[in-house]
Amino acid sequence: MAQDLRSYLKQLAERQPDDIVVIDEEVPWNCGPSTIVEKLESRGEYPLVYCKNVQGSDIPLIINLGASYSRMSLALGYDSIETLQQELGRREADPIDWNEVKPEDAPVKEVILTGEDANLDLLPIIQHNEFDAGRYIDAAPLVMKERGTGEYNAGIYRHQKQGKHQLGVMINAANHGNYVRAEYEDYDEPTPCYLVVGHHPALFMSAVAKIPGVGKEIEVAGSFLGEAMNMVPAETIDMLVPADAEIIIEGTIPANKRQFEGPFGEWPKYYYKEGDQPYMSVSAITMRKKPIYQTVYNSHAEHHIIGAVPRLGSLYRRITEAVPHVKAVNLPLSAMGRSHIYISLTKRAEGEPKQAAMAAFVAESSIKHAIVVDDDIDVFNEADVLWCMAMRFQADRDLAIIQNTLGSHLNPTAYGHDRLTKGNMETKLIFDATKPLPPYEFPKVAKAPVEAFEKLDLEKTTRTYDSGKDESLW
Repeated sequence: MAQDLRSYLKQLAERQPDDIVVIDEEVPWNCGPSTIVEKLESRGEYPLVYCKNVQGSDIPLIINLGASYSRMSLALGYDSIETLQQELGRREADPIDWNEVKPEDAPVKEVILTGEDANLDLLPIIQHNEFDAGRYIDAAPLVMKERGTGEYNAGIYRHQKQGKHQLGVMINAANHGNYVRAEYEDYDEPTPCYLVVGHHPALFMSAVAKIPGVGKEIEVAGSFLGEAMNMVPAETIDMLVPADAEIIIEGTIPANKRQFEGPFGEWPKYYYKEGDQPYMSVSAITMRKKPIYQTVYNSHAEHHIIGAVPRLGSLYRRITEAVPHVKAVNLPLSAMGRSHIYISLTKRAEGEPKQAAMAAFVAESSIKHAIVVDDDIDVFNEADVLWCMAMRFQADRDLAIIQNTLGSHLNPTAYGHDRLTKGNMETKLIFDATKPLPPYEFPKVAKAPVEAFEKLDLEKTTRTYDSGKDESLW
């Protein structure tokens, strides 16, 4: 059996049943599922939410799958984010070619709708935040075929429902998908493409990962899965689509045509980016007989974690290529899993921390500030990182400022060439919070002896306070 969304949900139900919440009653398409997620968040709970009935559709919906590091780690069979990032980086470098199957062996071909029948109204596309421009598909990798090479590129973007057969396409100028689309436009040709709605988390992680070059996301998804992705010919475009998906939406992006799109709640937790954007003309929808629709709650925990985890693997790999002795990297949720990176390394030469930070900037343009620390610091413990900043960093010596670099156009403070207009440039900062190398002697950290710490068994040594026994202590 191929791994897909259903195999993952079954695994989750067996291993972490408390991570699934089921909603039986009908929920409105206008912010219904996302309001449930936000209410759970207010109680410090981040389960996957399964909505059996969404207003206006017969198809159930899941949301918040990616709002937990443990659920993302479970998808690849690991129990810690530290191990997962290293394994993602390793597997990313070892893609597995896809396997083509016959249409009769493809679950996503159980229902085939083309032309007027390919109606987006059939799907439970929802509005997520109060002032989003409307209903959005936001958890589906958009797959395009590079003109000339035929290489497949996949990325996750936002797609506003603009009619029964039309979806907006808003892609960051720095993303490889934008280069693929723009090349077709240079030749005044439509861009063939499709959206994958509902599949194993491995596909979504590969679509978000920062893979060198324009393509290979489908092959990297196979490597993440540990098996080749099953692919089957599309109905209306000359491409192969994932055979085990829940829903595929096929179409083309017309050249040099635009429609007003946005605003939409983006990862910086602001509504942002509205204006004329390309759009996709839908030509076919294929799906399982009883599909599951998947969406992400934008601007919230799921949006940040599902964006951070795959990038960690890519960043670990790319930074290690520049500086071999990297211990770990973290895209902290305090910066929405995008804008800040913490890097720990075993420093062998002065200057390596800046080299590591610059490798991170090249791999992920959304990173704005890089803090590099020694290998005794846990980059997943933000208090330790900030302590290191306070005690091992001096701005006049250890701060590097890099102006006018490619950044995130979604950051409200990003600027254009003249600094008076909005754009996609940012000023990057590198904080070298590492200790200087010998012969300089840096003070030792105050702590208990390592041997005593490792030998101590707290279960045998301690007990909780007992008012009857211990009253005389006072």
